Amino acid sequence: MSIRTFQITSLGNIPVQTQADTLDKMTRELPQGFYTSFSTLSQAKKVMGLRAHLQRLFIPAKQQGIAPAVRSEVLQTRIAEIVKINLPSESRVRLILTKRDGNIYIGLEPFEALSDQVYAKGVKVITANMVRQDPRVKDTGFISSSISQREQVGRGVFELLLVKNGKILEGMTSNFYAIKGKTLITTQRGILLGVTRRAVLRLARGQGMSIEYRPPKIHEKFDEAFLTSSSRGVVPIVLIDKKSVGQGSVGKWTKILSKAYQAYVEERSEEIVS
Repeated sequence: MSIRTFQITSLGNIPVQTQADTLDKMTRELPQGFYTSFSTLSQAKKVMGLRAHLQRLFIPAKQQGIAPAVRSEVLQTRIAEIVKINLPSESRVRLILTKRDGNIYIGLEPFEALSDQVYAKGVKVITANMVRQDPRVKDTGFISSSISQREQVGRGVFELLLVKNGKILEGMTSNFYAIKGKTLITTQRGILLGVTRRAVLRLARGQGMSIEYRPPKIHEKFDEAFLTSSSRGVVPIVLIDKKSVGQGSVGKWTKILSKAYQAYVEERSEEIVS
């Protein structure tokens, strides 16, 4: 897959040559920093939760005294220009703000939506005993330090879940949820609080579900389970480490939340440039 990379400056977008064929490989070739990833919508005019994605870069940079190379408004204008490259396809985008000098890079590839079968049949995930060093910050160092774990994804394995002391915290690139009856179970400590997660919790309450904030146990029996991420939405999980979740099929509540989130995205997506 073709990866296009640019450094974003106040004067324009400077092409950057890399050897990468994935966004993760591109990330490892660039200086370490803070990052966020998302996909475009509506012919590259909108992004779900764009302001929250940009805050993932600018807030930790400010906290560490790093001056970004461009302001948020300039960055949005540059993003709007660059994502047109892949039209008529949407783009999957990764932004990186470097710790060393505040430079901002953007990488993008044509966005390939998951097949309808993934949402209809569900996916298989596996677990690993590992956690993020700083759960509240998306640091590119985590991508570099988890290469071997990331290589386990693929060939029938959709995602890797991070486990600590027998409790499931989150996915490698997603947030994790379990369902018992009408109760949605998810931890809010020691994890990266995803942009999609906030919307899904609000939607769950709107559907009459209760929320229990705790890490689900790895050997606990769930009726349903799913993960969320900005580019994939609500993805049903039917198998964890070769153990079926519930009846081994996509559950009622997961279907309801998936449909509700799709409608939410259509209604609430933000213009890249207002």
